[in-house]
Amino acid sequence: MLSSQIYSSASARYPSSPDGGSDLCGELRPYKSKHILTQPSLEIVHVPSHNFTLQYSILTQLVYYQDTVEREHQDSFCIKTQIQVNPNVHVFGVFDGHGQYGAQCSNFVNDILVEILSSDSTLLDDPLKAYTSAFLAINSELHDSEIDDTMSGTTAITVLDVGDTLYVANVGDSRAVIAVKNGDQILAEDLSVDQTSFRKDEYERVKLCGARVLSIDQVEGFKDPNIQNWGEEENEGGDPPRLWIPNGMYPGTAFTRSVGDSTAEKIGVIADPEISVVKLTPNHLFFVVASGGVFEFLPSRTVVNMLQPFVVATTAHDCLNSVPRGRGPASSQNLPPASVSTIISSSVGSTAPASVGFHPTA
Repeated sequence: MLSSQIYSSASARYPSSPDGGSDLCGELRPYKSKHILTQPSLEIVHVPSHNFTLQYSILTQLVYYQDTVEREHQDSFCIKTQIQVNPNVHVFGVFDGHGQYGAQCSNFVNDILVEILSSDSTLLDDPLKAYTSAFLAINSELHDSEIDDTMSGTTAITVLDVGDTLYVANVGDSRAVIAVKNGDQILAEDLSVDQTSFRKDEYERVKLCGARVLSIDQVEGFKDPNIQNWGEEENEGGDPPRLWIPNGMYPGTAFTRSVGDSTAEKIGVIADPEISVVKLTPNHLFFVVASGGVFEFLPSRTVVNMLQPFVVATTAHDCLNSVPRGRGPASSQNLPPASVSTIISSSVGSTAPASVGFHPTA
């Protein structure tokens, strides 16, 4: 479950890339303790086309599960400013690997996404097309690489900022959320929709590709496999619908889209991103880009509510110091690490755990 006993955020000063932008892309490694995987920092980049600034910070911390001893850290993240040497174009991404070679898969996608976007001459003219082409190309390159993605892959949630417009590309069940001021209220609006079999459209799509959609209890004979009414994701009780080949007990993916997963691809798990477009206004306070380790236990509204009081915090570290200990089914204070969660976040004039925010400049 999500541990709150150790908090940290992004590395001290992000190294500058040759084109003058800030370039922070990489896998997660322990910082000053085994629980902390990034260093505290706040970075700011000016967006001259619309006269505002993005302030951003990243936080990664270990996730704890009561029944799991330890898992390999498989998240990676990427923050790249001034894409194509353009001060108005920036990318923020989180990649959540899974399977035996999930770490290699997430790092592979992390390493080449910006490279592909930077070399695409159509990026500014048609960001939607460039985004989609990039993910399909990455998926193909991962299949052709030396990494065994037969039963491994990664989800990806990325935000491309072009001036005052956000293009959010989602593959899988990581998530981006934006905080919106509505009168006296602060609302949480999802910028992406989790791609799982809870969604009727995704369920029907993978079924047409030959997937069996069953929970673990159904596969093991504890529940009727003919019951296909999955209800709401937040109420599924820890046994979500999964995808299986017609005559086998694999791959068992709970998501319906990912990069890699060549076996699951045969039953409809695709790398095509769903892309949403948001025009930033003064009512948009901050947005959060986070891996599944966060939203597995915290709904979007809770994440926004946790961060909102800290929109003037110095770094993500300040924000996450407020998280109650022992989130999830049971207290995790004494449990060994099982995975990591990554958040990129920011707000009007400041930063929150792994998010990106904006505010007008004087």
